[in-house]
Amino acid sequence: MSRSHPTRSAAFELFQTWNTSESLTRHALSVEGVMRHFAKKFEEDPDTWGIIGLVHDIDYEKFPEEHCSKAKEILTEAGWPESWIRAVVSHGWGIVSDVKPETKLEQTLYAIDELTGLITSTALVRPSRSVMDMKPKSVKKKWKVKSFAAGVDRSIIEKGAEMLGMELSELIDETILGMREVAESIGLGMSEAN
Repeated sequence: MSRSHPTRSAAFELFQTWNTSESLTRHALSVEGVMRHFAKKFEEDPDTWGIIGLVHDIDYEKFPEEHCSKAKEILTEAGWPESWIRAVVSHGWGIVSDVKPETKLEQTLYAIDELTGLITSTALVRPSRSVMDMKPKSVKKKWKVKSFAAGVDRSIIEKGAEMLGMELSELIDETILGMREVAESIGLGMSEAN
C-alpha cells in the first residue's frame, strides 16, 4: 500500500491536534530546524528530515507513559509512510522503544533530540538568552554540571554522536547552527532579549 508523504503544514496541524504546550511546540520546532540543517549537511531531503523532527514527540503531552508507541498509532492512522513512523519510534530506543536507529536520519534524530534541550537550557541562562551568539564551549561547560538540565540524558547524546561518527563538539556545534536557523520561532533569537 503506497502512502503519501505528508506536507509540512499537515504535519504541524496534526502535531497541534495532540499538543498545546508552548515548550513542547518550541522543542518540536527546534528539532525540526536541526534535522533540516543536518539533512543539508548529509545531502538528504530537508523536508522529510524536518517533518519527522517536527512530529517526533507528537504523543508526549497526552500520553507520556506510552511515548513512541502512541505516536506509532497516531501516525499510522494518519496514513504516514512506514519508514517515517519507524524513524519517529526509533528516537526512543533504549528508553521507551526497542527500535534501534539504523539510518542516518534515525541516528541524527536520536543524537540531537536531548541535545536541543541542553542547548535551550544553556541559552536561557546566558545574558543574551539566545543561540545566535552561543559557542559550543558554553554547552560543554554546562554538560559537566550534572545538576544543570538534569533531565537531559547525556549518555544518549554521546551514543548518538558515536553512531554518526562525530565528535561531541562537532555535534554540538552543528546543532547550535541548526537552532540558529529557527531561533526567532523558538524564542532564542537576539530580538527576544535586546
